[in-house]
Amino acid sequence: MPEPERPLLEVGKLDITFPGTAAPVRAVRQVSFSLGRERLGIVGESGSGKSTTGRAILRLIPPPGKVSAEHIRFDGIDLLRLPEKAMREIRGERISMVMQDPKFSLNPVMTVGEQIAEAYRMHRSAGRGEAREKALDMLAAVRIREPKRVYGTYPHEVSGGMGQRIMIAMMLIPDPDLLIADEPTSALDVTVQMQVLAILDDLVTDRGMGLIFISHDLNLVASFCDRVLIMYAGRVVEECRADALEQAQHPYTRGLLACLPRIDGGHGDLKTLKRDPAWLL
Repeated sequence: MPEPERPLLEVGKLDITFPGTAAPVRAVRQVSFSLGRERLGIVGESGSGKSTTGRAILRLIPPPGKVSAEHIRFDGIDLLRLPEKAMREIRGERISMVMQDPKFSLNPVMTVGEQIAEAYRMHRSAGRGEAREKALDMLAAVRIREPKRVYGTYPHEVSGGMGQRIMIAMMLIPDPDLLIADEPTSALDVTVQMQVLAILDDLVTDRGMGLIFISHDLNLVASFCDRVLIMYAGRVVEECRADALEQAQHPYTRGLLACLPRIDGGHGDLKTLKRDPAWLL
């Protein structure tokens, strides 16, 4: 029998703490999961530790935050024990992250094309001409019309949806093995949201990437991802198949699902989530 494929990413007992006035604040507590070349959704309320977990994988938690874990293994390499120079070679080239708001993540004084080309040149021994052609190809890959015109625009000249596609193009041009997408569709209308998801789906399928999809939207994650982690107060309280999210058992997950508005839900008030202190234990 063939050996089972090694996971692309393995996170073991991840803890992230920040200084507090009375005691350290544990933003992430004993989080463990693995990821293959699949789409993994991470959902939960604001402050549950979703984005912090994604940043910790790339070692982007700034001081005075402290990160500890048994391991964060990517393709067999323990990222926690890598020298910073070696980590920079992985960050962006093999693991990329799409931040929440492209307007604040893009350089306002550089054209979007120059920024995408720069991302390519940083990880490849390429001249300006080759980098420009690769950037134009990537703009076309994320379904931007008139790539040559958009190449010369500045971030303030593009819409939110186009800015998000530009960010995706920039993160994918080095051809990473893992993409962490932090709320990539939260500021987009439904039509553009579906277009961005279709782009991500095509790229994951065609390139064989792993994807961590961080979101508040349970319905979106259920329809788009393969598996889902539900986080509460820095912990993973439940893990399930995305297509079985409606059958989740944890009271917190059930509470989140009950809070969702439904077309056929009648005219009564939406339910509110009632938290149990035992969930923190």
